[in-house]
Amino acid sequence: MSSSSLQIKQKIEEIRAGFPALQQSINGFTPAYFDGPGGTQLPATVQAAFSNYLASGNSNLGGQFSVSRNTVELVNNAREHAAAMLNAPSRDEIVFGANMTSMTLHFSRSIARTWKAGDEIILSDADHGANRSCWAMAAEERGVTVHYLPVTGKTCELDIAKLDELLSDKTRLVAVTAASNLSGTTVDIDTVVKKAKAAGAVAFIDAVHLLPHQLVDVQALGADFVAASAYKFFGPHLGLIWGHSELLNSLTPYKVEPAPNYAPNCWETGTLNFEAISAFVEAVKYLASLGEGEDLRSQLVSGYEQIHAYETSLAEYFLNALSQHDDIELIGQPSAQGRTATFALRFGDTPPAEVAAHLGEQEIYAWTGHLYADRLTDALNITDKGGILRVGLMHYNTTEEIDRLFVALAKIVS
Repeated sequence: MSSSSLQIKQKIEEIRAGFPALQQSINGFTPAYFDGPGGTQLPATVQAAFSNYLASGNSNLGGQFSVSRNTVELVNNAREHAAAMLNAPSRDEIVFGANMTSMTLHFSRSIARTWKAGDEIILSDADHGANRSCWAMAAEERGVTVHYLPVTGKTCELDIAKLDELLSDKTRLVAVTAASNLSGTTVDIDTVVKKAKAAGAVAFIDAVHLLPHQLVDVQALGADFVAASAYKFFGPHLGLIWGHSELLNSLTPYKVEPAPNYAPNCWETGTLNFEAISAFVEAVKYLASLGEGEDLRSQLVSGYEQIHAYETSLAEYFLNALSQHDDIELIGQPSAQGRTATFALRFGDTPPAEVAAHLGEQEIYAWTGHLYADRLTDALNITDKGGILRVGLMHYNTTEEIDRLFVALAKIVS
């Protein structure tokens, strides 16, 4: 076990104590939250930010009075925190919105304005519908051909070699996930982006599932857009997209006529959710508090190193426990490498939803089905079989909870 993972292990009870939801007793059980990929629990500091903002006065941007100026300062501060998290060159490259799906629908319409009939785009069989359907619908409206990058098999890796065959001088967009929300398998987004940019295409990366587990450096990556959801990394229901400043300022957004014409404000439709933005700042501060360093970015890098190391140790523990159960099938990477600590399981002829229901009776929480990655479950021929049961481990989970899960699974499956 690395020293980084040991640091979190040593203070895991202190970390868990900061999450009120983890301290509950429901029907005589302490809840085991294995549903992190569907939305994480929030630290008390993040929860308090909602009411703290509202209690100090609620006002829109642009007023000639102190409370409005405070809201302007809050939004600018939030952009600074998001820029530090993604290592963006400027806070003005950060766009906030209701959620990642709504924002991607919005951006897809605007980006598609630059397409013409006969153009092509490349999507992926591994992606969540938010980073697939939005682009596919826009392509259909513009007469643009859609190609799908396939997975290589049960490990759910994208067939990156196939990308060279699909790319051409007609390719206008390549949109892929950084990690599968269903299987946890990570994607070599560095290679995808390099190939897409070399072909002259826009590169759009869905980092929603990856960001709770690993940082993304947008400057090193070289993509054009990176999308995220704050509620997946211990924050509020709030979407954000980082966009390259050149594109944010050259593309024409769908917006109401009187709204600002400059980025990033021109991309933010309607009044922002200021109380959620306040909570977002606290979520970033929480992640930074897990690390060390002289500035916010270095604290985040350090904190994420600890998260990644600890979650890798949890993944190894989980996979070792899973190896004792021949009647449980794993879909995704069979090792702790090349994945997040998110596991897709099947149980022979037993429907995953039935297993989840039994777990739920013991306040053990896990999701089932296709989880909006329906092209992936189609490719695996399991959509009509109930998809999978997803177990998502976060840095607030423990080996004791994993033991409890497998005891429950052994009784259910047998």
